[in-house]
Amino acid sequence: MTDLSKDTPDPARPEAIKAVPVRHPGRWVAVVVIAVLAAMFVNMLVTNENFKWSFIIDNAFRPNIVEGVYTTIALTVLAMVIGVLLGVVLAVMRLSDNPILSGVAWLYTWFFRAVPRLVLAILFGNMGILYAKYHIGGVPFAGPLGDLMGVDIDGTLFTVDARTLLSGFMAGLLALALSEAAYMAEIVRAGILSVDPGQEEAAGALGMSRALTLRRIILPQAMRVIIPPTGNETIAMLKDTSLVAFVPVTNELFFQLQAVGSRTFNVFPMLVAACMWYLILTSFLLAGQYFIERHFARGAGEQPRDKRTALRALGFGSGGGAAGGGGGA
Repeated sequence: MTDLSKDTPDPARPEAIKAVPVRHPGRWVAVVVIAVLAAMFVNMLVTNENFKWSFIIDNAFRPNIVEGVYTTIALTVLAMVIGVLLGVVLAVMRLSDNPILSGVAWLYTWFFRAVPRLVLAILFGNMGILYAKYHIGGVPFAGPLGDLMGVDIDGTLFTVDARTLLSGFMAGLLALALSEAAYMAEIVRAGILSVDPGQEEAAGALGMSRALTLRRIILPQAMRVIIPPTGNETIAMLKDTSLVAFVPVTNELFFQLQAVGSRTFNVFPMLVAACMWYLILTSFLLAGQYFIERHFARGAGEQPRDKRTALRALGFGSGGGAAGGGGGA
């Protein structure tokens, strides 16, 4: 009998694949250009005496400046809380089947998104021009009705002085909060619409009310869409608090920095100090936004990648290893 295993020659094994990593010379050129520009910028900061760093350090942390920081933080927090709560209400109204509620919410968002916040701040700060006192009454048009019937009708419940009600801080807060509510309404509405309609139908089948469904089912899932733009809105609100200096709110950060610059004739160094303060405050907000996003992103999206995988995705990692060829029988 012939032994076939001895007469048949072994098939030649294919050579191992030699993987060549992809080169990205353009990226390294960009890195070099950016490094040179960064070095030039740092050199300007260090060598240009007009920055007056010693003056900035001596004046950027004065008690009135620190008080301005607290006022800026308070304005940001209060305006965002009012804006978010009112924005949720407006978003629900926009999605309502009632055309009146939907129309009122649309008109609100149209007006406050159309008028700049600086104009709103100055407008609220000058509301005392319309009325010296605000009369809060229970009967609309009580005065004209009384004149028509020849009867003195006083429907006033209480009276508030306009300068007391709309002080500088309150006027600025209302302008920022009411404007923010219009933007938050659109953000919340987009988040609600991003949730599968089947979720609401399933909750209704379980006997849950619309309000309970919104609170327990819809909004928690919509938070993944709502949080990122809300974080951006909070950062924008922090910067927009500088607009209330024109109301004016005299104990606000930017107003106090401008005042120091005007008194000492060192306007530009104080503007640099303002940039430093806003950078510091914004950095804290960015850190908070990161942790909040990570909390609400649990159980959704991609799994976190290790450092090597992330670097390789950016193009800075090494190329893939050689793949071995298959062996013949």
